Amino acid sequence: MFSGLYYLGLNYVPLELYETQTMPANQKEDFYVTQWCDLEFGRKEAVLWDMTRVDCLTKDYAIEFDFAHKWAESVGQSLYYAEMTKKKPAVVLIMTKLTDMKYVKRVERLNKDIQIFLVKAF
Repeated sequence: MFSGLYYLGLNYVPLELYETQTMPANQKEDFYVTQWCDLEFGRKEAVLWDMTRVDCLTKDYAIEFDFAHKWAESVGQSLYYAEMTKKKPAVVLIMTKLTDMKYVKRVERLNKDIQIFLVKAF
């Protein structure tokens, strides 16, 4: 038996390729940021010199959180924050349904070395 997710019309994505956390559904983005980016892991809402805010700034990553359907916005922000902080870009895509995997595939296709983390909120 396979251990992964299938999504309509696209390829198989093995679950072990992503760090996935399961969290309660129907929450605001800030809830997921707070749960994921604790004090031991990173700094939540780190303010940069130009007054932009990184959702979670860690030793290695500038991480942007967003619901999966807003994947393009999260990628753009993560790339910008990574450049500003000299960290690696990362996104946390909050999946509210299984078919949100199509948005993960869109980020993969960019091939910009963006680390993808997933929150399963369904």
